Amino acid sequence: MSEPGDRPGQWIDPLIHAPGRLLIITQLAVVDAADATFLLNRTGLSWGNLSTHLSKLEAAGYVAVEKTFRGRKPCTMVMLTEKGKAAFAQYRSMMRETLAEPLER
Repeated sequence: MSEPGDRPGQWIDPLIHAPGRLLIITQLAVVDAADATFLLNRTGLSWGNLSTHLSKLEAAGYVAVEKTFRGRKPCTMVMLTEKGKAAFAQYRSMMRETLAEPLER
């Protein structure tokens, strides 16, 4: 994917590479959908940080957020979109390529 002479890691998606968003996406990559409480517990993020990161991922079209009720309790379900799955696959590929390059001495 990278061209000769490109800087290693130049094409890594910065939206996914941010630690909090990477935690969210890696959790979503292995499930069909997850509720916000699950993501909160699995990532260790605060509610505010989780909400901010989900908003950025949703604005990019990487996740879809569905707000419903279970009985009288609100439930926020989050899932990776096809665009998000493709972006994460590309991210993983670029990380592997970048990490496989020899270190300069």
